[in-house]
Amino acid sequence: MLESAIPALYRERFPDASSGRRGAVWKTICRSWLSSHISADARVLEIGAGYCEFINNIRAAERVAVDLNPETRRHARPGVTVHEIAAESLADRVPPGYFDVAFMSNFLEHCRSRDHVLAILRNVAVVLKPAGRVLILGPNFRYCYRRYFDFFDHCLPLTDRAVVEAIQLAGFDAEVVQPRTLPYTFASRLPSWPWLVRLYLHLPWLWPLFGAQFFIVARKRPAAVLKVQNRLAA
Repeated sequence: MLESAIPALYRERFPDASSGRRGAVWKTICRSWLSSHISADARVLEIGAGYCEFINNIRAAERVAVDLNPETRRHARPGVTVHEIAAESLADRVPPGYFDVAFMSNFLEHCRSRDHVLAILRNVAVVLKPAGRVLILGPNFRYCYRRYFDFFDHCLPLTDRAVVEAIQLAGFDAEVVQPRTLPYTFASRLPSWPWLVRLYLHLPWLWPLFGAQFFIVARKRPAAVLKVQNRLAA
């Protein structure tokens, strides 16, 4: 199974030197960009946390990471709770209506099927508070199709439009849809020194030139609206 090979695959893909650089870049991304969408008093969940670059660096009242990779626990800093579970089983471990914000980065393209994507997004909806938000960052197949499947664990080709439809099916309404933000990888032609990343994030007119990752912010629909929609769908 691919899942059992993920730790070895990621150790090869992200050697120690690369991971240290990624951590510094993610600190800049969190402080200079993502923190504008996340209150410092929020309860924050990261799905597919990997080496915890986001959850270690975001300011929040409570931080929780979910990942099947056993390496995740070793990389989490003090104050970060780690659940070693599948994302589609999230609601079995986490209380419903608990989190203010859920975040995932470069995760959905690893899902086995579109049904798998929906199962994860619906579990995220369950554990979010009413009007809680999900933030999704991921490679946009439309802008990186030549290199999209250079990574062995990429399974699904996804675009910003496809993900917007998926989150709507899962009970969310999109608030922010940016088709192009960050470059496809940290090994892109755009250098990843933290100061340059900070400058790039403050110059969004550059994003259409270098960006190949979409960014979506969506809010959980009120329960009453969901009940009406489910009844109409039936």
